Amino acid sequence: MRFDGPMASFLGAPLLVGEHVRLEPLAPQHAAGLAVAVEDGEVWRKWSTSVAAPEDMAAEIDRRLAAHAAGRIVPWAICLPDGTPVGMTSYWQIDETNRRVEIGATWLARSAQSTRVNPEAKLLQLTRAFEELDCIAVEFRTHWHNRQSRRAIAALGAKQDGVLRNHQIMRDGSLRDTVVFSIVRDEWRVVRAGLLARLGSA
Repeated sequence: MRFDGPMASFLGAPLLVGEHVRLEPLAPQHAAGLAVAVEDGEVWRKWSTSVAAPEDMAAEIDRRLAAHAAGRIVPWAICLPDGTPVGMTSYWQIDETNRRVEIGATWLARSAQSTRVNPEAKLLQLTRAFEELDCIAVEFRTHWHNRQSRRAIAALGAKQDGVLRNHQIMRDGSLRDTVVFSIVRDEWRVVRAGLLARLGSA
């Protein structure tokens, strides 16, 4: 596992490199590859998520980069070791004063799901959060009806904090109940060991 780039700033977007995945600072040149990735399983059609369609990927990258410039998020492209993009992820809800971030706005091509990609990507983001940024908690949020996402978050070792009822209006007009999970600093050592065991590195 390697971390290249600035480490002190909550808004820094360094290259994060593992054995199975690279988190590259999101850039316009990722657009074509991410448009292909989102076609894999037609990820954007899942009603319980908000993922850009292939034709909207360049605009979505521009939106995330603008949010980064405004200090609201830190976006990465999730790539395979050869550089092929297979998804996106971000630090969200950045609260440097209280030393908290949310890992969110994450999606993966279907072929990358249920592989080592997601656990290693989360390991990279969590390691940076707890060991480089000295976070006291990292949060995750997902749709109540996105059971696959809820299972994946729980499998990381995160604990459910609660449910925000009627929290968001979805693009189809339905109301989203948001499930909130978190990992706190005192849990990080055990969570890290669990993720390494899943990756066969323990």
